Amino acid sequence: MTDPTRPTTILEGTILAFAPVPQQRRRADGWTPLTQERFIRALEAMGSIGAAAKAVGMSRRSAYKLRDRDGADGFAHAWDQALDLGRGRMFDYAMDRALNGITTVRILRGGAVDVTGGPDMALVHAALREPAAPVKGTKGTE
Repeated sequence: MTDPTRPTTILEGTILAFAPVPQQRRRADGWTPLTQERFIRALEAMGSIGAAAKAVGMSRRSAYKLRDRDGADGFAHAWDQALDLGRGRMFDYAMDRALNGITTVRILRGGAVDVTGGPDMALVHAALREPAAPVKGTKGTE
């Protein structure tokens, strides 16, 4: 008999669907199924493992430990998918800023206002330093 309080699939109906990693112990501050779901959603939004872990109150190291546990295959797959989506989104934001620029407003001493515009090249350079995402559909076909 299955436990009705334990979800069998998280984010069902999406490419991020996964079975939660079984808990070794019940801890309110541990990797509960809800924390796992929030981590995957944050990873999709941010494209950064450290930032996503911090957003759900966990450490980057504990996220990797969870990923390496037995029964974490679905979680690891969702992680990879979310990371690809998040990094793609961040790259798109950087390119948008590069093409359209940003406006910066500064209030100077004495109340003067300085308005400058132009691309945010630091963000563009950061996006270009990231490793390229794997081409979809080529994994395991070599």
